[in-house]
Amino acid sequence: MVGEITTGGLLLTEYEQLKQEQRTRIGFRDNLIYATLGSMAAVVAAALSVKGHANLLLLLPVASVVLGWTYLINDEKISAIGRYVRTDLGPRLVALTAGGEAAFGWETAHRSDARRVSRKYLQLAVDLGTFVVPPLAALIVFWANGPLSVAFVAVSVIEVAATAVLAWQIAVYADLTR
Repeated sequence: MVGEITTGGLLLTEYEQLKQEQRTRIGFRDNLIYATLGSMAAVVAAALSVKGHANLLLLLPVASVVLGWTYLINDEKISAIGRYVRTDLGPRLVALTAGGEAAFGWETAHRSDARRVSRKYLQLAVDLGTFVVPPLAALIVFWANGPLSVAFVAVSVIEVAATAVLAWQIAVYADLTR
């Protein structure tokens, strides 16, 4: 019948929509790296251009945590889409066919790479190096150069805590298993 919508057709449409969302999120997530590096450069340039104002470096942890958290959430949603396709959508589509062959093989195949675990550890190091190390370095420079007013020190302590939470969440979501 013309115009008839099948369950398989709906599942394929869902797959196409999910892959489009995944592509969009990947582009956004990857651009967050550039936004983070740009914001870090702007903060460091501002701090260096004004002598005696190392407190301007307190802007770097805020930018890093906000952008890092946004990066992490998008990265998790990208992974969640892949997980959903592998564990839910693909099996439902296979159940509709008589073949029994797995659907969307790439969703599983690219995870079975022998170097996946080492690549994930390297990605964890890059993520921590991008979103955690620079704010901690900025805080150390601030503490060494001041001005160490009570308010600035209190802000810096809060920033250490926020950066530590971000580091912990980056490690938790790193998906280091095969």
